[in-house]
Amino acid sequence: MFNKIPENRPKTPLLDQVNNPTDLKKLDIEQLSTLADELRLFLLYSVGQTGGHFGAGLGVVELTIALHYVFDTPYDQLVWDVGHQAYPHKILTGRRDKMLTMRQAGGLAAFPNRRESDFDQFGVGHSSTSISAALGMMAAKKIKDEDHHSIAVIGDGAMTAGMAFEALNHAGHLDENVLVILNDNNMSISKNVGGLSSYFARMWASKPYNFIRTGSKRVLSKIPPALKAIHRAEEYMKGMVSPGTLFEELGFNYIGLIDGHDASGLVEILSNIKTLRGPQLLHIVTQKGKGYVESENDPYGMHALSKIDAKINDEIGIQTKIPTPTYSQVFGSWLCDIAENDKLVVGITPAMGDGSGMTEFSEKFPDRFHDVAIAEQHAVTFAAGMACNGMKPIVAIYSTFLQRAYDQVIHDVALQNLNVLFAIDRAGLVGEDGPTHAGSFDLSFLRCVPNIVLMVPSNENESYKLLSTGYSHNGPCAVRYPRGRGPGVKVERNFSPVKIGKAVLRREGYSVAILAFGSMVIPALKASELLDATVVDMRFVKPIDEEIIGDMAASHELIVTAEENAVMGGAGSAVNEFLLRANYQIPILNLGLPDRFLEHGKTSDMLSEIALDAENIVNSIRRKLKDCKIQSKAV
Repeated sequence: MFNKIPENRPKTPLLDQVNNPTDLKKLDIEQLSTLADELRLFLLYSVGQTGGHFGAGLGVVELTIALHYVFDTPYDQLVWDVGHQAYPHKILTGRRDKMLTMRQAGGLAAFPNRRESDFDQFGVGHSSTSISAALGMMAAKKIKDEDHHSIAVIGDGAMTAGMAFEALNHAGHLDENVLVILNDNNMSISKNVGGLSSYFARMWASKPYNFIRTGSKRVLSKIPPALKAIHRAEEYMKGMVSPGTLFEELGFNYIGLIDGHDASGLVEILSNIKTLRGPQLLHIVTQKGKGYVESENDPYGMHALSKIDAKINDEIGIQTKIPTPTYSQVFGSWLCDIAENDKLVVGITPAMGDGSGMTEFSEKFPDRFHDVAIAEQHAVTFAAGMACNGMKPIVAIYSTFLQRAYDQVIHDVALQNLNVLFAIDRAGLVGEDGPTHAGSFDLSFLRCVPNIVLMVPSNENESYKLLSTGYSHNGPCAVRYPRGRGPGVKVERNFSPVKIGKAVLRREGYSVAILAFGSMVIPALKASELLDATVVDMRFVKPIDEEIIGDMAASHELIVTAEENAVMGGAGSAVNEFLLRANYQIPILNLGLPDRFLEHGKTSDMLSEIALDAENIVNSIRRKLKDCKIQSKAV
C-alpha cells in the first residue's frame, strides 16, 4: 500500500505542469513536496506496467527534484551512479510520456543513455563510475574555460568499490568544483539523522561559515602550525557529529547528515553548495522504496519490480504450471550440496548473492559465505588468497561484472594456477536490461587466458555436472550459464565430473554439422530437425574437443558454430583456429553476437533479430549451402 497522500493537494496535478526542469523552476518551493508525492505515484504506475528498478528511484525523488530545481541542467552535468535510481530523473526531463516504453524494444533504456537525452550526461549501468566521470567533465570544462557544475550522485553500496575512492583521491588532488552526493539508503554508514547533525550540516554549507573558513585558511597559510591546528580542530568538531573525517582527509568539504526526503531543505543546502569552491561532498540519508510500504519493508526484495500481471485464480479452473528452476537456482542448490560434502568449499560474491542464487547457502553456511560488496577485483583476489591456503573458493559473479576483474583473473588466479571456480551468471543476452548488463564477451576474453578451463552447459543437468567438474579440477575453471530458466531437464544431483574437453553428440544427421555451445544447443536441435543435420553439444570452449571437430569436418560438407557470445574471438573462433591449424578444407559458418552493442528488448526478439533462433539458424545455413553450391537435404 502507498503511504497516505496529503488531502490538500491541488486538483490539477503539479506533475502535469512539469515537462522539463525549466517548468520545474516555475514552482514555489512549498509545492515541491506535493510534486514528490505525485511523482512517486506515477513511478509506481509506470514501473508496474513495464517492470524495472523500483526501490532506488522512490528513494531519490526529493533529491532529483531539488537537483533540477537548483542547478541548470543539462549545462550543469548530472551523473547518476549505476542508474537504478534515474527513473524520476527521466520523468522530469521530458520523457514522462515514454515511460510506458521502458525496457521495451525501441523504447526508453533501463539506465541513463547519452543517445536518449541531453540530460543523460553519462551512460551507466555498472557501479562506482560517477565520480570519475563527473571529475573528468569538470577537468574538461576548466581547460575549455566553461563555468558549469559537475555533480555525481552515488549510493553507499557503490561507494564500497575501489574505483570510487580512486576518484575521490584524485578529486581532492585536483581541487576542482565537483559535487559528490552520497546517497546513504542502506544505513550502512549512518544509523540516523539527528537534529544536531542536521544543524551542523546546514552551517557547514552556509556562506558565512565557508567565507570565514576560506578566509582563515588564507590568512593562516603563512603560519603553518596555526593552520594545522585550525584544520585539526575543524576535523575533530565534524568527527563528533558526523562520519565525514575520511572525506575531509581526501580533500573534500564534508556536509552532512541531511534528510534526503526534505525537498525544501535539500534546495536550501544545494543552493548554498552551488556557491562554494573546491570539492564538496554532501551526505544525505534516504529510505529505499520511500512512499511504498511494501518496498520500505523489503528494500532488497523490491529493488526491482516485475510487471504487475493479472492473477489467475484456481477457482476458474486454470492451474498454473510449476516453473522449472533458473540456472541461478541450480547453481545455488549445487553450492549447498557440495558444501555439505566438503568443508573447504566457500562461496564468494561481489554483492550478487541474491541474484546468483546464494541466499540458502548464506543461511546454511554463514561462516563460509563472503559478500565483499561491490568490489569485483577484490572478490577475485580474495578467492585467490583463500585458494593459496587450501580452500576451494567458488566465485559467483555476473558475466558483465567479471569484466571489471579481468586483470585479477589473469594475474592473481590463472598465472598462479589456483583452484578457483567461477560461476558466471547472466552470460549472453539479458533482454530488457540492455547492453550494459549483457554477458557478450566472456568466452572471448577468458579463452585466451592460459590454465583456465571454460565450460558452457546446455541445460540444468549439464550445469550441475559441469559445476561438479570445475570443482573437481585442479586449477582455475569457469562455468558460464544464461539468465533465466533452462529447457526443463531434471537435475540428477550427481557430483561425478565429466571428462575435461569432451563434447557430446546430440543428434546424427547429414551434410551439416552444428557445433553448438551452451544456450544454443536447444535452438540448434530444433533447426536440425528441418535440416537433418548433426548437432554436437560442445560443452567445453577450452580445451575444445579437437577430436570431434575433426570427425565432423571429415564426414560433413559444412561446419556451423553457434554461440551466445561475440563472434569475434569467441567459441567459433576456437573451432576456426583448429580447422586452419589442422589444414581441414571445409566451409565454415560462425553464428553468434554481431560486432555491435544490442539495445534492450525481449531476449527472444533480440535472438531472432540476430539470427540465433531456430528458424533463422535454418535460413542462415540454407543461404550458406547455396552460396557454397553444396547439394544437401537442407536446401
